[in-house]
Amino acid sequence: MQKLNTIELFVGCGGLLDGFEKSGHYNTVASVEWQESACNTLINRLKNKYNYEDAEKRVLHFDIQRTKELINGWDKDIEFDSHRGLKKVVNGRDIDVIVGGPPCQAYSVAGRIQDKDGMRKDYRNYLFESYLKVVKVYNPKIVVFENVEGMLSAMPDGESIVDKIKRGFNDYGFDIIDDIKGEALLDLSEFGVPQKRKRVILVGLNRNYFRNKDKNQQILKCFYNEILGRYKSEKKFNVHDAIMDLPKLKPTESDYRIGKRKYSHTPYKTDFNWHYPRYHNKRDMDIFSILAKDIITGKNKYQSSEALKQLYTEKTGKTSNIHKYYVLRWDKPSNTIPAHLKKDGLRHIHPDPEQARSITVREAARLQTFDDDFEFLGSMGQNYEMIGNAVPPKFSEKLANAIHDLLGMEQAISPNSLKGN
Repeated sequence: MQKLNTIELFVGCGGLLDGFEKSGHYNTVASVEWQESACNTLINRLKNKYNYEDAEKRVLHFDIQRTKELINGWDKDIEFDSHRGLKKVVNGRDIDVIVGGPPCQAYSVAGRIQDKDGMRKDYRNYLFESYLKVVKVYNPKIVVFENVEGMLSAMPDGESIVDKIKRGFNDYGFDIIDDIKGEALLDLSEFGVPQKRKRVILVGLNRNYFRNKDKNQQILKCFYNEILGRYKSEKKFNVHDAIMDLPKLKPTESDYRIGKRKYSHTPYKTDFNWHYPRYHNKRDMDIFSILAKDIITGKNKYQSSEALKQLYTEKTGKTSNIHKYYVLRWDKPSNTIPAHLKKDGLRHIHPDPEQARSITVREAARLQTFDDDFEFLGSMGQNYEMIGNAVPPKFSEKLANAIHDLLGMEQAISPNSLKGN
């Protein structure tokens, strides 16, 4: 089978794209993203890793909500430089797969709890509609739609987002699995990702290609349980597997500066892109060390939420309704790497008490399975956000292989070969 043409929407820095490229089965025709730092990172990756000399033309820095302009091109404005648009980039080529996941913040349970309106007024609830408009134009064989588990319970206007998405795919001629929670909610740690990370992965079958609508549910069940199931890892990877070999970064006796940046830990000249911690004050480093030692020594004094909240009050003089700290365990997968890491790393404390710090950008990238040669070209905060928003490339590659298998096996799993005939 020749390479499959893809369009990536809401591509971010390219976690999904990187896995699809690594599989060797896909040609990235175009990618759409509105954050400039993510676009710069992606362009760099496409050029230097995958040899796309015209990467600047294939990466469209634009707002997908302006769909007509996205397709037909737009003039320079206050936010975006001019571009000829998707239509000229695609240039008449058939698009086999459209991949993407709209921003998840509006669907996340944590986001809904923290927002005074429960995210009901957040425009990101409906970005899937822009995704579907592009799908309608290019009519691919398969669509891949990724989002957080919280999507399953999101009801911003009283109707389930899942029902809206199902109806949207159906209206545009695509079948997705009926039992989304039972079949499409995946634990990515089962695919070799050293992290607790559940994601909804919707695969949509174009009824013009998968022609027997009555059998498409069986095809999708076969995809999730057999085809994708074959790519599950025999081993569950943990924090030790992911970051143990990276250079240690220990606190210094006093703070110092290099240029405008303030540092609290030992400088380390290293080939690892972005392996240095954010600045920590002495109070926080003391807390980090106490908590990590508590686990290493087996005392486990601070394992309850109440004990952690009490420690926070003792050290800061403040109170909190939720505990603010979590130390990664060497022998377990990491907790979920979120975009919130751009604000602080209190829930991602390094397990080594001697280092007394939160994880670095590179360690977050490792836990998300980005290769060490993946360069992040934003600020520290932007890089944490890009990494937290991404789909782990190790999983993405397995998903890409499974999609390729599905298309290659379409005849083998055609309606005549399915049970019930």
